[in-house]
Amino acid sequence: MPSRAAAQNRGHLLHSHAHEEGIPGTVNLQATEGDDVAYGQALFPVPAEDPNDPLQWSNFKKTMILIICSFYSFLANGALIGPSPYIDIWAEEFGITSTKASELVSYPNLAFGFGSLIFVPLYLKFGRRPVMLFSLLTFAVGLIAASRCTTYGGLLAARVIHGFGSCVCEALPVQLVNDIFFLHERGKRIGYYTVCLCLGTFAALPAGYMLSGGYGWRLFFYVYFAFAMLLLIMAFIFVEETSYDRKAFAAPSSPPNDSEKEGVHEVESGSQQADRLVPPRKSFLQTLSLYGKIDSDVPFFTTILRSFTYFLVPQSLWVITTFGINIGLSALAFSYTFPILISSPPYNWPVTNSGLFSIAAIIGYGLAIPFTSSSDRLAAYFTKRNGGIREAEMRLGVMLPAMLIGPAGVVLYGMTAEKGLHWICFFVGGAMNYWGAYFFFSFTLAYAVDAYHANTSEMLIAMNLGKQAISFGFGLKVLTWVLESGYGEVMSGIFGGVLLANNLVLIIFMIWGKRIRSFMSRTWLARLHFRSIREVTTH
Repeated sequence: MPSRAAAQNRGHLLHSHAHEEGIPGTVNLQATEGDDVAYGQALFPVPAEDPNDPLQWSNFKKTMILIICSFYSFLANGALIGPSPYIDIWAEEFGITSTKASELVSYPNLAFGFGSLIFVPLYLKFGRRPVMLFSLLTFAVGLIAASRCTTYGGLLAARVIHGFGSCVCEALPVQLVNDIFFLHERGKRIGYYTVCLCLGTFAALPAGYMLSGGYGWRLFFYVYFAFAMLLLIMAFIFVEETSYDRKAFAAPSSPPNDSEKEGVHEVESGSQQADRLVPPRKSFLQTLSLYGKIDSDVPFFTTILRSFTYFLVPQSLWVITTFGINIGLSALAFSYTFPILISSPPYNWPVTNSGLFSIAAIIGYGLAIPFTSSSDRLAAYFTKRNGGIREAEMRLGVMLPAMLIGPAGVVLYGMTAEKGLHWICFFVGGAMNYWGAYFFFSFTLAYAVDAYHANTSEMLIAMNLGKQAISFGFGLKVLTWVLESGYGEVMSGIFGGVLLANNLVLIIFMIWGKRIRSFMSRTWLARLHFRSIREVTTH
């Protein structure tokens, strides 16, 4: 058994007595003596007295894992949406209509969502690390296959393979944020992941410039294959298995009394050493193992079936509609319509410049990034005012401006197309929509994870299925709809109205969110989900 001195040499282990109250999403963050704190509040979840607990890992290791997973999301989403400037080229090369060619973007997106049904239960069963590495390998194989295809059917199959294989990049970053970061860190870290997810639309810009440089569409897939292989190597080196059974090590927590609230110290300056003996940290070679922790208790098919019950959870459903509508609008509808609009009268831009709409995404998301930590800071402020009791809804206030600005951008884009306004209005409208979407992408997801006693993995399956199905529905027939009914009616009227209606749900959760959480915690649904919670996810 390791000595106490050896344990001290491994550095300070974090301590906390925070605990969740009777209602899911209400957390007591009052600090007791000896607790590590952030924003003056105790850490939650409570870390185990074990350096192998992901919550105890170094900031460098946590950051590297977040960077790799977030870049995987950027790469995978870029591979899906980036080829949109090639739709007309594919139509001509394969002798099909533009609507048919757009299915080379729509169907891979659908496979991207439904792949979670397989990959998420797999990483619960066999571990995060081996499934992520297998996912990256499948992604790379699909990309190189797409680069060599000469038929529509072959290209569609290759695109579906890399879309299906990379699907885990939607669930895994959120899962890993939940595994390795504390409650007060999650909004900011999910925001970083959201930046990468959103900037996947930027891939249309280099895709267009490859055409203008005289290169064919195959180069796009060659470049993405190279990055996928680089990412595979980095994941092999840095992404350690984050599945961890905290129950075996967690110290019991209890509500603090007044005398215990003295002597707490910040995470950044804490120096108290653990009194108990702890196991040694895994060696670097041990962290490279390709074998995860196989959990024989995870029911593979039951996990798949139970995930569909999360469509009945209000917070989860809101995330599904938010991501589905925004991806359908931002990623698909804009990507499909802008190349056609800008290359037609009165604009008459060359098709090689159709990828420039990515600049709107860069501006919109770039202006939103400085607000990444805003929800965590706002929640910490209200928690302090509330005597150390944190409510899940405390982070939602930062979304109020985005609630209106996003839909206004869609309306501006649609009216610009309908009335033939100056081309700059496309970019202004797109940037407004992307700016608002960033807030809803980041903070609805953080809110859902905070607000409901859930098996995070199962909830992520439902979220990915729902949002991809909704975005697929928005994107599949968008060209047909706008040609039949006009951009003003479809984009400004229908799409803008649907987005506004979804965003206004924010008010409902801000006012009645705790009542909804309290009601849901007493239902059969909550009892079903509570029994399925894995200790390795959040507590």
